[in-house]
Amino acid sequence: MAPNTDGPRDFSTLRKLFFPIHTYELKKVLPMAFIFFFILTIYSLLRNAKDALVVTAPNSGAEVLSFLKLFCVTPAAVIFLVVYAKASNLLASEKLFYATIAPFILFFGLFGFVIYPNLELFQPSIANVTAWQEAFPRYRWLIAIGGNWTYSLFYILAELWGSAIISLSFWQFANQITRVSEAKRHYAFFGLMAQTALLLSGTIGESVAKASSLSTAAVDVWGNSLRWLMGLVVVFGLCIMAVYRWMHLRVLTDKRFYDPGAARSSKKKLTMSMAQSFKTIFTSPYLGLIAMLVVSYGISINFVEGVWKSQLKLRYPDPSGYNLFMSRFTLITGFVSMAMMFVGGNILRMFRWFTAAVITPAMLLLLGGAFFIFVLFKGGLEGFLSNIGVSSLVLAVFFGATVNVLVKSTKYALFDLTKEMAYIPLDEEMKVKGKAVVDVLGGRFGKSGGAGYQALLFLLMPGASYFQIAPFVAVAFFAICGFWILSVKGLGRKIEVLAAKKAEEKKLASAAP
Repeated sequence: MAPNTDGPRDFSTLRKLFFPIHTYELKKVLPMAFIFFFILTIYSLLRNAKDALVVTAPNSGAEVLSFLKLFCVTPAAVIFLVVYAKASNLLASEKLFYATIAPFILFFGLFGFVIYPNLELFQPSIANVTAWQEAFPRYRWLIAIGGNWTYSLFYILAELWGSAIISLSFWQFANQITRVSEAKRHYAFFGLMAQTALLLSGTIGESVAKASSLSTAAVDVWGNSLRWLMGLVVVFGLCIMAVYRWMHLRVLTDKRFYDPGAARSSKKKLTMSMAQSFKTIFTSPYLGLIAMLVVSYGISINFVEGVWKSQLKLRYPDPSGYNLFMSRFTLITGFVSMAMMFVGGNILRMFRWFTAAVITPAMLLLLGGAFFIFVLFKGGLEGFLSNIGVSSLVLAVFFGATVNVLVKSTKYALFDLTKEMAYIPLDEEMKVKGKAVVDVLGGRFGKSGGAGYQALLFLLMPGASYFQIAPFVAVAFFAICGFWILSVKGLGRKIEVLAAKKAEEKKLASAAP
């Protein structure tokens, strides 16, 4: 007889709180956790490296990020989904996983060991790019993308890693082999591994940067760091595929962990077109409000990050120093996020949904608003700050980093959980279809929406920097945060109504003879 998997009722109090997993389940849970851990470690290493490459590249800056997200990353994501859909019809799920991850690992390995050391063979000269930008100043940031096209391609694929490997490949695999009764216990453990991955990637980035700077043999400090980082990306990628293969050979052949027949019978295929997807959101006020939360977060955090990274570029103009700072930022974010996971869990248990959900937009509005005000008026504070021995630029970088750490930690601990809880009162079909539409389309629209607004400002103001468009970005930021809070309030009311309705239906059902 298969062991009980219904829940943690046979656990001790402490184990129920911190590790509600049966001993026999470790054969399945640990390899899944390691796959998730390696995927997220790669994601964090790539996230820091891509910003360091693009922002500090010749003739480039933080302003380029908006154009990359809007004109490159979003179309690339659409192309990837089309190719993935075609490949899924031709390949079995295991081969599809390898076919998805292998091109990423191959490119990043080639970039670190072949492309970057021979940039003069792949990219136009800095002098040519400068001349093109002077001839067409309105399109200087688009020219920077083309002039540094290998960096841009690195950025695009690093961005797609999150969507293609984390959101799609891993979670599709996890949902396929995990029972509903197991998900509540196993997925929380995966969340803890996610924060551990932040700690490891931050430590690796910092250690590699320091070691490269001390190496007398390394002529190019950043190039040496990049080779180490991309080498680790390749190694971790091979580990992912090895553990994935081992699970198919040793774990998924055991019906205690996976029953292919049951999985096929319960699988629902979604074939909604893009138009049908948008119609699903716009014809459901409830789903529309959830989408507004996702979109509002994506746009507002994009606004803050854009201005912050422009200050960061001024403080750390070389890629090695930029990457070192971002590695430390990732490490601190991991520690704070782990602490916030416990705080967020208690808030969810002690307060109603609205209270827990409104904390993230309220914190972003307060801290992000203060950051914008400081950046806009830091010139008037220069004299005061110099008297106390602090540079306004250093303070802007530190202030922006603090805002991002606190907001992202709160997002992991509260925003993500309250968003998922909002799907619970829906019927099963809307849970499946609604979540697919909101998370995929809403998440992408949030990023591209914020990037599009900033890109438009740069096109309308040729030669402008982030500091010059910051007042317009700040106005939009405050408007979006206010709209976000109103959406949380509206959704909170609907959740209470649906919850009360379900409770009443359950009461009537139990009272019926």
